[in-house]
Amino acid sequence: MSHAKIYTGQEVAEHSSRESCWIIVHGKVYDVTEFLPDHPGGSKIILKYAGKDATAEYEPIHPPDAIEKNLPPEKQLGSVDLSTVKKVEVVIKDEEKARLERFNHRPALSEILNLHDFEAIARQVMSEKSWAYYSSAADDEITVRENHAAYHRVWFRPRVLRNVTTVDFSTKILGHASSLPIYITATALGKLGHPDGELNLTRAAAKHGVIQMIPTLASCSFDELVSAAKPGQVQFLQLYVNKERHITEKFVRHAEESGIKGLFITVDAPQLGRREKDMRQKFEAEEPDEINKNNQSMDRSQGAARAISSFIDPGLCWEDMKWFKSITNMPLILKGVQCWEDALEAYDQGLAGVVLSNHGGRQLDFARSGIEVLVEVVDKLKEKRGLEFPNEKFQLFVDGGVRRATDVIKAIALGATAVGIGRPFLYAFSAYGEEGVDKALQILRDEFEMNMRLIGAPTLKDVKKDMVDASSIHQHIVAVPDDRLFHLNYESMAHARLKEADKAKL
Repeated sequence: MSHAKIYTGQEVAEHSSRESCWIIVHGKVYDVTEFLPDHPGGSKIILKYAGKDATAEYEPIHPPDAIEKNLPPEKQLGSVDLSTVKKVEVVIKDEEKARLERFNHRPALSEILNLHDFEAIARQVMSEKSWAYYSSAADDEITVRENHAAYHRVWFRPRVLRNVTTVDFSTKILGHASSLPIYITATALGKLGHPDGELNLTRAAAKHGVIQMIPTLASCSFDELVSAAKPGQVQFLQLYVNKERHITEKFVRHAEESGIKGLFITVDAPQLGRREKDMRQKFEAEEPDEINKNNQSMDRSQGAARAISSFIDPGLCWEDMKWFKSITNMPLILKGVQCWEDALEAYDQGLAGVVLSNHGGRQLDFARSGIEVLVEVVDKLKEKRGLEFPNEKFQLFVDGGVRRATDVIKAIALGATAVGIGRPFLYAFSAYGEEGVDKALQILRDEFEMNMRLIGAPTLKDVKKDMVDASSIHQHIVAVPDDRLFHLNYESMAHARLKEADKAKL
């Protein structure tokens, strides 16, 4: 495109209809007319910026190279003289003014004492759309709450009179060093929370010597996140498998060539779950007649999650593991295993491990927590194959619901190699940027040091199964003290509401 035409803003503005729709993104002009019916988020949002600069709307929810990957070269028309482009008038609503005011009154980072605090502040300073996407979960949101509550059914049996002058909680994950027995698990659309998106995680992970799992649906491009890594910094990749397998193969091969050390294949999302907070937010933002006119009701009433995930292959199956082994030498881990039978099958197929996870409670409501499934998997794989855990050759990971280092220590005691943490880091950078993630990791580091001493474990190898009592893990009605911080942050689901105009008539 070195000799591509340079357009004026007026020339672009002439193409502002459904019949001829051009948009500007990052100073480049694109003809998206033929793409309108295929846009996963519906055509209305594109038409809103027809003939205009759509960068501000585009950037938070798309990797920088997404548009060029999805449009043929002949639709990538050239550049625009930005000095001639009429600025899109941004009307700051009262709600946004109030949000910005709350943002300016955030407490100092020194006043943030735990991961719950980040969530509490993020809830108040994030936009409604962003909070709905990050916090939403499936159906009645039972599982997302159970993920956290399950840890309360595991109690410690501390050992005393052990020399814990020095404690070491470093470990190895898939053979790679980590200063903590956690990794930053994959979460999509980081720029909904902060302009730098997932780069906040990459930078903080480097500083603290922990591993970041790059999401397929990151707001930042894959290459951007890999390039931002420090020399020797380890990164994993979370993969949604595309219906077009050649696209997946190209991505996987590129990831391996880029130095990615582990491929975590998401297997719990053949269809996206109903995340009603997210869906309701999206629904209220669009006019019903537009939805009907464009015949996009399924895509456009399903929230941000559905809008970005229509490419995922529901036909992914066990037979595909042979194909994955043929295209990469990276360790293969299944992300989203929820019973011992599937963990056993993964082991028998020679995979490197599984993540016992229910997608953060965002897929099947009433799926069990990862920590509960962990107990089952460890017992059954010992019975069926004589395996002991943690196990270097077949590693078990858990994610979902973690808010304290004690949660992680419980999982380690029960056989996990490491634990993935997602939402808390999103909330940390949504409220405080990279410094927030840095602070969150330091909080966890301090909690690990204290709690390793208190249970009597100088190293992670000293964290044994007999240090915890998990006898109630499968009992879903157990009286335990209420976690007030967690429940104060939980935002109850809402019913459908009357329109404001209709209420005024009553």
